[in-house]
Amino acid sequence: MISLSFGFSLAFADQEARQFDPRTGTWIKQRIDNRKLAGRMNAAPVASQTVPYSGDLRRGSIIVDTGKRRLLYINGDGTAREYVIGVGREGFAWKGRQKISRKAEWPVWTPPAEMIEREAAKGRILPASMEGGLENPLGARALYLGDTLYRIHGTNEPWTLGKAVSSGCIRMANDDIVELYDKVRIGNLVVVR
Repeated sequence: MISLSFGFSLAFADQEARQFDPRTGTWIKQRIDNRKLAGRMNAAPVASQTVPYSGDLRRGSIIVDTGKRRLLYINGDGTAREYVIGVGREGFAWKGRQKISRKAEWPVWTPPAEMIEREAAKGRILPASMEGGLENPLGARALYLGDTLYRIHGTNEPWTLGKAVSSGCIRMANDDIVELYDKVRIGNLVVVR
């Protein structure tokens, strides 16, 4: 393993990613040199910061404030780590409580049938699935929320952070989701409000 300046680790081995090219209608294999990924990770338009927290949620819990477009990770010492996020656009926003049910590094993206149909109506053809990699919309990491289709995940579109643009998932900069991914455990509570 090699430690990179972003505070996360990647294996030395190359990673192969398979991506669908809608222009040619074919799958393309791409080699990703993990040693070079640090220079291509994306950063949030607003840096994460430690803020005071006096609520009643326990250490390791996550609060997603959709109105403020912020995610708080509760540290348990009277503070929380605050990150800028992208949230669900009108008609796709949701609120509730879920637990983290799964974690994935460089996750495969499988768009739901409804999304494939919705985008096809706009003339945009989505792949049935896309292997993890720099162009994958789920970014570097994903935290799956219960048995829903929703996730907290990285993004290949960091300019959308701070906005309501997603289909309900919570987007973070890749460097931020890597930091959060390393802190959380399966079963941690996520409160979306």
